[in-house]
Amino acid sequence: MKRDFLHIVDFSSEEIQELLDLAVRLKKEYQEKGENPPLLKGKVLGMIFQKPSLRTRVSFDMAMRHLGGDALYLSPQEIGLGKREAISDVARVLSGYVHAIMARVFDHEHVLELARWASVPVINGLSDYNHPCQAMADALTIQEVFGKQKGLNITFVGDGNNVAVSLMHICVRLGWNFTIANPEGYDLNPRAVAQAQEIAAQTGSRLRFLRDPHEAVRDADVIYTDTWTSMGQEEEAAQREKVFPPYQVNAQLVSEARPHVIVMHCLPAHRGQELTDEVADGPHSVIFPQAHNRLHAQKAILARLFNVL
Repeated sequence: MKRDFLHIVDFSSEEIQELLDLAVRLKKEYQEKGENPPLLKGKVLGMIFQKPSLRTRVSFDMAMRHLGGDALYLSPQEIGLGKREAISDVARVLSGYVHAIMARVFDHEHVLELARWASVPVINGLSDYNHPCQAMADALTIQEVFGKQKGLNITFVGDGNNVAVSLMHICVRLGWNFTIANPEGYDLNPRAVAQAQEIAAQTGSRLRFLRDPHEAVRDADVIYTDTWTSMGQEEEAAQREKVFPPYQVNAQLVSEARPHVIVMHCLPAHRGQELTDEVADGPHSVIFPQAHNRLHAQKAILARLFNVL
């Protein structure tokens, strides 16, 4: 039976940690030997993009190459998902051509429908609801710095967006505490919060939902931020630029966290808005190792979905 990678909460805490351990193994192997075994030789990943991408496209393409497979890029103009052709038809057609599908979409329902109709595994490369592949790279980066210890304090500062949803979910799966500070009207999805609360009750994670970023970063081991305006929200940009300046991650805010705090951002960053140059390029920043870990986390996801490891 095929398995998809659509939400962090679809996987148990043990399964998430196994994927992270596999990512560590594949990364170490590649760094030491300059290659991974061709586990996916003869396999092709079809990559559907409604949104442009640097990290998602290149990391998935290179992940397939590292594992001996191929990736096929499908642009928005080529498919017109849900417009030019029914999603159910796209899913069934592609299932006869490729061995797995990765989709980066605006509407979360589109990736769910792809998975519903595809007979091959479907990976959520980003939707307006969540970003599970990013969360895997985030957790890999955090564990590289702090190990597998429980009770870490992860603080997200900014919009309660898709990245924040998946970060919250992986935190509670791994027994970390999650805090978000966001302006009123930019809260996390209530359904996502309810799921996190249910998991936190089992794993012992603590969840906090605050307005004050200064209170939120107190005792933080990780400060995470993201763009104030995501793709598809451009008409809100002017309003958001009035609301979010108090949530900028700058040197003062970082100084209020624990001395060993690391600063994360999923990129692309709007420097001078949610994140200052001083912090992005400073000693606490891990934003580039974090970006590079997309490659290794996704190799683990692909290997597991293809049942080769």
